[in-house]
Amino acid sequence: MVRRRKFCKFCAERIDYIDYKDVRILSQFVPERARVLPRRISGVCASHQRMLALAIKRARHLALLPHVAE
Repeated sequence: MVRRRKFCKFCAERIDYIDYKDVRILSQFVPERARVLPRRISGVCASHQRMLALAIKRARHLALLPHVAE
């Protein structure tokens, strides 16, 4: 079985800053349980994972994303 190598979506698109107001992108990394996907599953590099987590926390604080699943 050959696995495809994961790559950082943000590095591939050359995104420097992950905006907390862009809910469409952030919701891809928050599954139905409303938890942040880890790096090993999402394939995001370490620096972008830190920015992603911070952006999700900011979006939750402003009620753009849910805190818990319903």
